[in-house]
Amino acid sequence: MRSGPPRPAINGTKTTKGGEVKTKSARSDFRPDWSNKKSTGWFAAAMIAVATLFANNLINHAMAAGEANACQQTALAALDGCREVARSDSKVALGKCVNISDPAARADCQRQAATDLSDALDTCQGGLNVRQGACQKFGPGRYDPVIDPTNFTTTIDNPYFPLVPGTTFTYLTPNGSIRDVFAVTHDTRVINGVTCVQVHDSVYTDGELTEETLDFFAQDREGNVWYFGENTAEFENGLLATIEGSFLSGLNNDKAGIIMKAHPAPGDFYRQEFSLGNAEDYAETLNLTSRVVVPYGRFNNCLKSEETTPLEPDALEDKYYASGVGNVLTVDLVSGERDELISITTE
Repeated sequence: MRSGPPRPAINGTKTTKGGEVKTKSARSDFRPDWSNKKSTGWFAAAMIAVATLFANNLINHAMAAGEANACQQTALAALDGCREVARSDSKVALGKCVNISDPAARADCQRQAATDLSDALDTCQGGLNVRQGACQKFGPGRYDPVIDPTNFTTTIDNPYFPLVPGTTFTYLTPNGSIRDVFAVTHDTRVINGVTCVQVHDSVYTDGELTEETLDFFAQDREGNVWYFGENTAEFENGLLATIEGSFLSGLNNDKAGIIMKAHPAPGDFYRQEFSLGNAEDYAETLNLTSRVVVPYGRFNNCLKSEETTPLEPDALEDKYYASGVGNVLTVDLVSGERDELISITTE
């Protein structure tokens, strides 16, 4: 999700969900031409069979360990699903290559498909590593938060994440290329039985709208701010490109997560959302003593949070929250990009 400034490509390859996957060159011994399709097909089939057996053995091993190992079972099931999607996408890509008449261009297409498959499988494995690392912190139990609608309110006054209707937060990168407008609306929506505050988040790249999201938040009686889902869309050249990352708590077994705890403390580690294979952000509170300087002002004793996602294993962000203000700075630790608070306006 986006709880303030834009995230570079986090949620699959979404711009909302974290860093870029590094492209690896195709194997030098790969011969994708259809004149060698028999041996190539045999090799690919063998590799897929071995990988599938390995993944299934891992899942069966986790299940044999008992239901108490639900977190590991989830991680391994997600790995298996990710690999199946990668292979399916590769087959479709190769099918498109068949219909390219020029032999050289067709070969290039086949090599690119092989490279893309290798990269996708690497991302799947990286996602497993991130999930398993998270399981060490979460413990073995299921993620199944109890959502009691009577326990929630639309008054969101957590000091580190206040959402007052009519308030608009604007963020800008230092070079001025990316502007994020995070507007807390007066609108609400009932999700999973809970009335949520609707936030309209718009991202502009060089003045052009590239992402638009409706985020849904509610606060429980203890003061924790929950994230109940998002309707998100990305645009390229003014046209809709993808709605990946959209989810609503209570639909398709997707679940709400916590964006900000009522009483944050260093070492807190929690899920911000749970839509397996689609929207899975984790946050860890690092400290409550950071100093931040952005165009909007200077802030002491800020909460510093680190965000990761198994959907983009290489992505890593630090976010800073000032008490009484909210998110004031996001730093992409991969690219070094800073999304800085430049203004807060109220109706």
